[in-house]
Amino acid sequence: MRYPRAHKVETRRRIVEAASQAFRERGVAETGVDEVMRRAGLTHGGFYAHFQDKSELVAEACAAAFDAAVPNLDRIAALPSRAARARLLIDSYLSLRHRANRGSGCVVVAVGADASRLRGGARTGYSRGLTRHIDRLCDALRLSADPRCNRERVTHLMSSLVGALLFARAIDDPARSDELLQSMRRHLKAEFCTEPAPPPPAGPDFFRPI
Repeated sequence: MRYPRAHKVETRRRIVEAASQAFRERGVAETGVDEVMRRAGLTHGGFYAHFQDKSELVAEACAAAFDAAVPNLDRIAALPSRAARARLLIDSYLSLRHRANRGSGCVVVAVGADASRLRGGARTGYSRGLTRHIDRLCDALRLSADPRCNRERVTHLMSSLVGALLFARAIDDPARSDELLQSMRRHLKAEFCTEPAPPPPAGPDFFRPI
């Protein structure tokens, strides 16, 4: 029986969505095709009507997970100051809700540990998705007027957020995990959420070399 093209597109979307959630919850290595298809409400045999192999699915699922962050980045970008933009990202990323909800959370921390072991299209797809995600973060946060400095600061902030969330999820004591998130929110906001002082008014040059 031949299905209409719209049905095939919708089925592929369901598989990608199920894989995106499963990979973030359990990791790429621990999630097999059987698990993905079960979550999508489909049989294993139908997988190869849509994908050549798991590597192709990983690349597409990671791209979908990165794209899912766009609405949040749009909300950040709409804020009027760099301090407010950084604060919203820090508070939302290092929240108790984000720590608990792996399946709908950031793919960088969820799949990052697997990324160095991925091969072929999966590795390429994840790398491209991460690069595009950093580009989007740079456009949204605008932490510096200088593009190079902006990218350095955004990369530094994102690296700190990913590491903090990874540690918080790894700690089995809820109180200590909460404390780590609270401490990192405080330190990162002190670093990134203070607006630079305005330039001094024009006047005599008191520091002219003698």
